Amino acid sequence: MEILNEVVANFDSQEVISYNLRNSKGFGINVLNYGGIITDVLVPDKNGIIENVVMKYKDINSYKENPSYFGALIGRTSGRICNGKVELNGKILEFNKNYGVNQGHGGTIGFNKKFLSATTDKTENEVYVEFKYLSPALEEGYPGNFNLTVRYTVTENNEFKISYKGISDETTLANLTNHSYFNLSGNKKESVLNQHLYIDSDFLVEIDETQVPTGEIVSIEGTPFDFTILKTIGRDIEEEDPQLKIGQGYDHPWILNGGKQLKIKMYHKGSGRVMDVYTNEKAVVLYSLNYPDNEILECGKKAERRDALAIETQSPPIGINNAFLKYSILNKGEEYNKETVYKFSIREKK
Repeated sequence: MEILNEVVANFDSQEVISYNLRNSKGFGINVLNYGGIITDVLVPDKNGIIENVVMKYKDINSYKENPSYFGALIGRTSGRICNGKVELNGKILEFNKNYGVNQGHGGTIGFNKKFLSATTDKTENEVYVEFKYLSPALEEGYPGNFNLTVRYTVTENNEFKISYKGISDETTLANLTNHSYFNLSGNKKESVLNQHLYIDSDFLVEIDETQVPTGEIVSIEGTPFDFTILKTIGRDIEEEDPQLKIGQGYDHPWILNGGKQLKIKMYHKGSGRVMDVYTNEKAVVLYSLNYPDNEILECGKKAERRDALAIETQSPPIGINNAFLKYSILNKGEEYNKETVYKFSIREKK
């Protein structure tokens, strides 16, 4: 197990440091102290070739604004908040409407644009970097001083884990996620449309025309959103479906079934790579890169629609009439404690 720290940029006179975590097989991640951004998840294929399986900008300076939130820590809340308004403990909280008529991904300057303090450590079987950030009361309109700790761990078993812990001195909102876009072909050799996906979910959160939850939870049986049996991401994505039309593809919360079993599986036949996802989150938002930005990727080209799949484990976003608000409330002194584990393996060996 090893860790290498390197200064890769300078944003507004502050050093951007990449923490590069590796196990003995070369598997690992690179993550920045700016926005907790994961720039690389390096995974071997069936021939032992190690490649990056997340979307990455070519120019490190593209991460300063990061228009697609590549690899970023999202908070204090993930997804949209309907009309940027919440009633909490009898008070109306109003947030910046940075997503049209709604608030999105923690506001104008969310956790994705914050510098985090870091410590590292390793054992025989794992190595980690732990980031801390104090979000002051009323930052982006959120009440309470929120002390956040996020740990990124790489294990000898080709897992990486993201563990979130936090506590606030006032009742507030907290719904954190990571916004990495996965493509298991490695170095974006092809789109994700022919890659396979499974989701341990029977219900979808319905969204309205502004892409906030209506408050309805609908069955996915027989719809393009049914991934209870492994199928390609592209099989049904262009079907005539009102919800697909709103999102221009997949950009919806699935309600995950309870228990500790596998929640999400992604598989790429060509490389043999398999990614199994375990989490204690209630939902996952999947986004099929329906609106790519204009930044140049590591491969030298701009992203195209359907090039990758963002897998955002989280609570359901806050919808119409504060639907699902209860899942984002963090009471004063209560510990926020969430974890998502990504375990990589090979289905087919040479």
